[in-house]
Amino acid sequence: QLQFVESGGGLVQPGGSLRLSCAASGFTLDTHTIGWFRQASGKEHEGVSCISSSDGRTYYADSVKGRFTISRDNAKNTVYLQMSSLKPEDTAVYYCASGVQGSCLMIPALFGSWGQGTQVTVSS
Repeated sequence: QLQFVESGGGLVQPGGSLRLSCAASGFTLDTHTIGWFRQASGKEHEGVSCISSSDGRTYYADSVKGRFTISRDNAKNTVYLQMSSLKPEDTAVYYCASGVQGSCLMIPALFGSWGQGTQVTVSS
């Protein structure tokens, strides 16, 4: 059974950094496309970043491009989301999920095995 556990969230000041982790169990991570989504209070899920299973291609939403970096450590079966230059509008619960092999089409309905999420709050 595919399972994810997200961690690394917290309270950070604007301009600060956090690294989120998405630890996988029940499968080998490098055979799955993994996406990061976020959901701010009262809003829909927003696709943030993705790393493809087939060739390691990455995707970033325009709102985080140049500030966030997704990476995968196959030995630890973990995907990371390094977030820098954080803004108050980055405040949300961040989730990782498994997507369609070889695709980073960031439609939430195409992703499954969602983790429980980790809260990121950017505030002074």
